[in-house]
Amino acid sequence: MALAGHRGVGDAEYRRRIRAWTMYDWANSAFATTILAAVLPIYYSRVAGETLPSESVATAYWTIGLSVALFVVAILSPLLGTISDLKRGKKPLLAVSIGAGVVATGLLVLVGSGDWMLASLLFVLGRIGFGAANVFYDALLPHVARPEDQDRVSALGYAVGYVGGGILLAINAAMIFLLGEVPGSRLSFLSVALWWAVFSIPVLRRVPEPPAAAAEARSEGAVIRASVARLRETFGHLRRYRELLRFLVAFLIYNDGIGTIIGVAAIYGAELGFGTEELILALLLVQFVGIPFTLVFGRIPGGDPNRRRRLFVGFVLINLVALPVVGALGARTLGADVVGRRGADFEATATAVGQDSHGIETFDLEGDWAVAPEGALGSGARSDYAFTGRPGDRLALRYNGQKVEITYSRGPDHGSFIVEIDGEIVLDDDEPLVVDGFNETERFEEREVVDAGTPGEHLLVITNHVERDADSTGSIIGVAEIEVLEPVRESNLGVILGLLLIVEAAALVLALVTSGTRLLDPLLRRLDTKHTIMLALAVYAVIAVWGFFLDAVIEFWFLAWMVAVVQGGSQALSRSLYASMSPTSMSGEFFGFFSIMAKFSAILGPAIFAGAVALFGNSRPAVLGVVVFFVVGGLLLARVDVEEGRRVALAEDEAAAGGSAPS
Repeated sequence: MALAGHRGVGDAEYRRRIRAWTMYDWANSAFATTILAAVLPIYYSRVAGETLPSESVATAYWTIGLSVALFVVAILSPLLGTISDLKRGKKPLLAVSIGAGVVATGLLVLVGSGDWMLASLLFVLGRIGFGAANVFYDALLPHVARPEDQDRVSALGYAVGYVGGGILLAINAAMIFLLGEVPGSRLSFLSVALWWAVFSIPVLRRVPEPPAAAAEARSEGAVIRASVARLRETFGHLRRYRELLRFLVAFLIYNDGIGTIIGVAAIYGAELGFGTEELILALLLVQFVGIPFTLVFGRIPGGDPNRRRRLFVGFVLINLVALPVVGALGARTLGADVVGRRGADFEATATAVGQDSHGIETFDLEGDWAVAPEGALGSGARSDYAFTGRPGDRLALRYNGQKVEITYSRGPDHGSFIVEIDGEIVLDDDEPLVVDGFNETERFEEREVVDAGTPGEHLLVITNHVERDADSTGSIIGVAEIEVLEPVRESNLGVILGLLLIVEAAALVLALVTSGTRLLDPLLRRLDTKHTIMLALAVYAVIAVWGFFLDAVIEFWFLAWMVAVVQGGSQALSRSLYASMSPTSMSGEFFGFFSIMAKFSAILGPAIFAGAVALFGNSRPAVLGVVVFFVVGGLLLARVDVEEGRRVALAEDEAAAGGSAPS
């Protein structure tokens, strides 16, 4: 299809503007991957929050900062969006928001050990800049792409964002691996700021500022009053935009489910006993596999049935069936050490050796230990005693299992300890593992996991090692709990990935073969933007149900691939559908409302999930409960009359151009 200029713009310039607009997704996705998801949360907990009492306190402070930032953006978004409509301000406000986010992110390079307050402040400012910039960036979509191109362009933006965010995350992960956690992480923060700033230049230079919605509001003194008045008027006349309002409610509900799956996937996998390597690589898999599938979803809606649309839809439908079937069968038929199925169960036990001076059964004590009982010996799998001692003092525990988690404290008067299993010192990179207990302030709930290598009966010995230095009096160690962990899962990621690629190759061949037939034509005639989103929600519902039953690494990877099929496409099409029903002259204001819904989705979904976990005691029922978001959201979306919504938006634009309000 030949390109026609948008609002009289030539074909070549139209393409350049689209490329410039989509490049901003490449720019800001670096913040989403490195700052929000992967690097800063860990750095905040381990380094910036090192002086906080525990990692759980650091996590709580991080969550508070995130909530504050989301709340500020949600409150400011409609007002800032309205200001950008009334006064030619979308690009200036976009530039200011980018600048604030870039500066705050770059200054994270200054955050060192114990600087949790500085890290919190800079993170909140950076997150506000990131969120505010997205309001103005999204509001430019209807001014950049003509209506029939908005699905494709929005999907292209998400796909480009996957590439940019994934590339820089891979670079930053390599820096952390080569330079060490602290210097590598600090340089990664600086790299995000530079990446975000440099690749934001095209949208600021190439995309023109849209015209103001009202010339009378262009003076500096009137713009705030006019913005507030217009917001009040919009809230008072939402009945005029009832289809858009219905979509917003549906979006709030189903996006709650999408956000919850994205937010809890890694935690849920860890709860099931999957290794860190499997989880991180699965998340990277979603990042890169999502690129082609986002582009595929952008080309599904609209038009008459043709071979290309049959191919795309057939490929998605085959994945919908093949991924759960092959993943579930593989988990139950292939070897446990290949697919990461839970190994043979054993009864984890922990048996203390000896008695203390009060006759309480506890660890074998060699030396002058102070024993502070915190509770009875656990259910055979843990000890809830706290121990302190002098250099050379030892304690021992017999257990049945493979991995053991030691919970200990750190402080200014603490020394270090080494761990032996079956008479052999535990090694870390071929060197004896020395757990350093020194910290300038008291810090609790530190954890160290040691691995015996094989399941079975073992003897664990902890020895108070040496003082920190010659001048230090620190010699205390505090062990609060020792817990035998669940059986270790073994998996072969090469085999799992190979099986995934075989499934995808077979799905592609089958989709190609069937694309020449008319089997899917009745469905294709219904697959406009709204119904394509509903198709994605059906896939998400299957994901949630499967998540309830999965219990192997292969299933988690196949599930991650399934998420990648729909994640980018569902969000991109939601953005473009909303843009098509929003008055172009009020795009800033309406994308401010869209931002509010997205922010509440980031808060409400995980909160409801956490409540379900608290009620049922584990995450499986909570994962199954996410299905409700997709079912209810899909039913509400089905009731949205998109054509009526577009008609109202067009009437509003025509009235704005003519200087009168629509009836």
